[in-house]
Amino acid sequence: MAEIHHIKCGTDNCYLVNEGENAILFDTGSAAGLEQVIAECSKYKMKLIVISHPHFDHAENAAVLSERFGIPVAVNQEDLELFENYDAQPLKSYGLVGLVVLGFSLKVLRETKVRRPENLIFVKEGDSLSEYGIDAKILELPGHTMGSIGLDVEQKHLLVADALDNWIFPATGHLFCDYAVIKKTAARIKALGARTIYYGHGKPTRQK
Repeated sequence: MAEIHHIKCGTDNCYLVNEGENAILFDTGSAAGLEQVIAECSKYKMKLIVISHPHFDHAENAAVLSERFGIPVAVNQEDLELFENYDAQPLKSYGLVGLVVLGFSLKVLRETKVRRPENLIFVKEGDSLSEYGIDAKILELPGHTMGSIGLDVEQKHLLVADALDNWIFPATGHLFCDYAVIKKTAARIKALGARTIYYGHGKPTRQK
């Protein structure tokens, strides 16, 4: 049975998923939380890093951690361009919360370079992570970015990154490159039924 370990790095979340000694890391946090993430990962036999999308608060530590633990980094190929240029998929927002978060985010996004990991592998909808010792499948959750991905772990735990957020209450992600698409993604997550939802920002909640 898989266990989900929440690693909080400022306002950002990443998650270590383990079955016994084998583990994967979902998102890596920003550079400020690197030592904390290393300390948690060092407790397990790390097999893989999955990044939901290449924004710095989710992927800034990916290259360093890949080299440190000698493991690949999985990403959706639709987001490969974001390692070079965040504005390839410009972000917009809705609501007061979204406007505030976007205002804080854009300058840092444009100024923070995320180093592309050398050991990249590409994943897509339905790919199993069983070869890495974890009963989980990749979900494509586009809208925040067009290649955003999540993890469905044992059909019990759903790691959604920025497809949804819980800044104040659970909601469709407030930042998006395509609002119509992220709304469809939010509806898809709801239709999956009973899951514990783990957000990129905010505390986990239970979906009935």
